[in-house]
Amino acid sequence: MKIAVVGSGYVGLVAGACLAESGNDVFCVDKDGPKIRGLQRGRIPIYEPGLEELVRRNRVEGRLRFTTNLARAVRASEIIFIAVGTPMGEDGSADLQHVLGVAREVARAMNGYKVIVNKSTVPVGTAERVRKIVRRETTHPFSVVSNPEFLKQGAAIEDFMKPDRVVIGAEDPRASELMQELYAPFTRTGAPIMVMDCPSAELSKYAANAMLATRVSFMNEVANVCDAVQANVDHVRMAVAADRRIGPSFLFPGAGYGGSCFPKDVKALLGFSREHQYDFQILRAVEAVNEAQKARLLLKLEAHFGSLKGRHVGVWGLAFKPKTDDMREAPAITVIHGLLARGARVRAFDPEAQKVARGIFGARIAYADSAYDALTGVDALVIMTEWNEFRRPDFARMKRLMRTPVVVDGRNIYEPERIRAAGFTYYSVGRP
Repeated sequence: MKIAVVGSGYVGLVAGACLAESGNDVFCVDKDGPKIRGLQRGRIPIYEPGLEELVRRNRVEGRLRFTTNLARAVRASEIIFIAVGTPMGEDGSADLQHVLGVAREVARAMNGYKVIVNKSTVPVGTAERVRKIVRRETTHPFSVVSNPEFLKQGAAIEDFMKPDRVVIGAEDPRASELMQELYAPFTRTGAPIMVMDCPSAELSKYAANAMLATRVSFMNEVANVCDAVQANVDHVRMAVAADRRIGPSFLFPGAGYGGSCFPKDVKALLGFSREHQYDFQILRAVEAVNEAQKARLLLKLEAHFGSLKGRHVGVWGLAFKPKTDDMREAPAITVIHGLLARGARVRAFDPEAQKVARGIFGARIAYADSAYDALTGVDALVIMTEWNEFRRPDFARMKRLMRTPVVVDGRNIYEPERIRAAGFTYYSVGRP
C-alpha cells in the first residue's frame, strides 16, 4: 500500500518504519527541515532499541522516504496517518491545533479518495472534528479513522510488529476493510483487530493508560502502608499478583510514573470528563498519589541526614524508564529539583538521557561519564531508573568511592539483605 505518515516523532517514526518493514511504500512527513535532512542521512532523533536498524534497512531498500512536502506525500498515498504531537494545554487537556492543522493541509492536497487516520492520542470527538474540517476543504471522498497506538517506549518495535490488539474506529466499510488489510501482516499470530466506532476507539487509549497508571499509584499506596507498618511490599505484591483476576503487571512500587503518555493521558481524561460534567474521582486520586510519591525519596533522605544543605548526592537514572532517553514528567526531575531547592549538589548519570537532562538542568547539576563516576565523594546515591547496568554493581567499589555509603533506591532493584551486608545504609520503597 501507499502510505503517508505526517509527523516524524516517536509514534510517527516507529509506525512509518514498521509499516515499511511489512512491504508498504511509506512517506514520513515533517515540517522540521533539519530533522528530515538528518533522517535522510540516517540520523535518528530519538533513542528506541531497534529503530535505527529498521529505518536504515527500509531506506536502503527504497520503501521508506522522508520529506517536508506534505502535498506530494498525500497525493501519492491512499492512507494518511496523522501522528503529530498533542501536548498538554495549560488546563491539562490535549492541544489539538497540530492535528487539526494537518487535517486541513491534507484536505487541500487530496486528489482522490483517502483514508485519514488519527494515530495521535486524541480526546473523544476528534475524529468528528477532523471530518468536519476536511469536508469544508475538499470535494473528494474520504474516510476518517481512529487508530490509537499502544506502544511502550523501549519496546515499541515489538509492540507494533506483534501487537496485543489493533483498535480501528471506522464509520464505513471501505475504510475498515483497507485498515484490516493493512494490519493483517501484524496479526497473523491471532491478535485481534477490533473494529468499533470512533468515540470508543478514541477512549480506549486513555482508558488503557489510566488503568495502568491506577495500578502504579495503587501499588505505591500499598508500599507506603508497608513502610508505616513494617510489612514487605515484595511479599504483598506477590500475593496480590497470584490472583488470576489481577495478575503481576504494573504492580511494582517505586518513585512514581512519568513519560509522554501516562501523565498527559490521565490529565486529558480528567479534562474531557470535566467538560462532560463528570468528576473522575479515582483518576484524580491516581494523579495526586503519583505527584506525592515522587517526593517521598526526598523525605527518606531528609529523615537520614536532617538538612540536605551542602550534601553531595549522586543520581543513577534520569529517563522516566529504561531503554529510552525520554525525560518528560520523569520522577528524576522532581527529585533533582527538590535536592537543589534544599541546597544539595547533584551529580547524575544516565546511559541515554544525559543530553536531554542538560537541556532541563543546564549547569545546575554535574553530569558523570559513568555510573561509578557519579559516586565520587557523594554522601548518598539515589536510584531513579532501573537500567540493567545498575542492577549488579560492584558494591565494594561503590563503597570506596562514596563519602558515606547511603543508598535510596527508588526502584527496589537490590535485595536489602545483600546490600546491607556490603556495609550500606539502604532505603527502598515499602520494604523494612
